[in-house]
Amino acid sequence: MGWTTRIGAVLAVTALAGCSLGQSRLNPFNWFGSEREEQIAQARGDVARPLVAQVVSLDVAPTPSGAIVSSVGLPPTQGFWEADLIRMPSDDPSVLVLDFQILPPLSPEPVGTQPSREVLAGQSFTTQELAGIRTIVVQGLQNRRSVSRR
Repeated sequence: MGWTTRIGAVLAVTALAGCSLGQSRLNPFNWFGSEREEQIAQARGDVARPLVAQVVSLDVAPTPSGAIVSSVGLPPTQGFWEADLIRMPSDDPSVLVLDFQILPPLSPEPVGTQPSREVLAGQSFTTQELAGIRTIVVQGLQNRRSVSRR
């Protein structure tokens, strides 16, 4: 192995070690911290589709081209469908606000257990779409969850 190859290998290992540091801003896994929950005092009624009753969890998974935002919602009964995370306008350009919208069942359904009612929705965003975004918020009727860049 020549000197050029050895120097290249040392530089590559050093760069990767920098990404493994817990607080490194270079590590894409550190871009967004843990989620926080906030209760909503007043339900919004101005959306085209109903919002999920409660946002149970929020996750932002980095990808080579941006990130995938996924969230679990809890509707009041079984049978809710067509879950979507819809981008909403925000007064703050550094905040990405997503409504967790969902369609109600076509016929009355039983309440059932929490795991049987949970619905997953996801949306992918490119690096360009996330440029300047510091906080991602997913909101339902009763609460909202958010994650912020570290």
